[in-house]
Amino acid sequence: MKQIDFLAIGDIVTDAFIELQDATVNCNINTNECTISMKWGDKIPYKDVTIVKAVGNSPNAAVSASRLGLQTALVTNVGSDDFGKECINYLDQEKIDTTRITTEKGKKTNYHYVLSYEAERTILVKHEEFSYHFDMTIPSPQWIYLSSLAENSLPYHMEITEYLEQHPETKLAFQPGTFQMKLGYQTLERLYRQSDLFFCNKEEAQRILEIDEQDIKKLLIEMHARGPKVVVITDGPKGAYAYDGTEGWYMPMYPDPKPPVERTGAGDSFSSTFTAAIALGKSVPEALAWGPINSMNVVQHIGAQKGLLSREALEKYLAEKPDHYVVKKII
Repeated sequence: MKQIDFLAIGDIVTDAFIELQDATVNCNINTNECTISMKWGDKIPYKDVTIVKAVGNSPNAAVSASRLGLQTALVTNVGSDDFGKECINYLDQEKIDTTRITTEKGKKTNYHYVLSYEAERTILVKHEEFSYHFDMTIPSPQWIYLSSLAENSLPYHMEITEYLEQHPETKLAFQPGTFQMKLGYQTLERLYRQSDLFFCNKEEAQRILEIDEQDIKKLLIEMHARGPKVVVITDGPKGAYAYDGTEGWYMPMYPDPKPPVERTGAGDSFSSTFTAAIALGKSVPEALAWGPINSMNVVQHIGAQKGLLSREALEKYLAEKPDHYVVKKII
């Protein structure tokens, strides 16, 4: 394996985007929770279906980092089916090192169904329980980017933690997925304390910290106290925030050129682009300006990867930014 700048670790999936046309959305104004409804026991027409291969939090991050110019590899598991082969072939085309991908005989590659309606989506998920094992002999990458894994992966997390403790020269970017947040802070405390960069949104920060705090600055400080060196919290269309224990910054969204087509992968593109910027020698405020640009372009396309930019294209957007698109110091 060549020396790697960016080693992404996490589950991979093929997404089938089903664009609905005959549905209704109902929202509770008190909880801000919404449900989507369709006719029961009927034939329901749909507009289109789009198959997107080799996605998932960490594969999305790997493609993002590769397009931005980093030597990138992915550690994941696939089944011995055509979907697994297609995922590997696609990643090879994206110049991602796939030699650390494990193919498990008799297992199915993850396959999810995305019900897309207007700019939002509901995802039907099923994670295959793979036999996770981390190769402790992997040469130290500059960065490990860790995200979503299945519910049987706790021992795997402990292996990754041990690897990081044995390789202090390797930095960790941690973007926890649903199961990792469900495990709770105490279970993964060593991993949180190993994190050089930590990413979540406002609601996830509240869940991890087990508090109902609304003040982003307080959430940043409380999360930083759990161990990560730099904490980044996104707040949807309101923008993103970062805190390194001494200073804190705020960045608004990069304006959409037109209404979003579909929001899948917006968070992954932001977090991975921020990490790639740091890996390329940028400061935290500079990385905070990079992230929203990739997110803006990703939501203009179906799927999490089609809109991911090259470094040249991203820097062009940055050079042509509107006057209000500036980092503001908040702490």
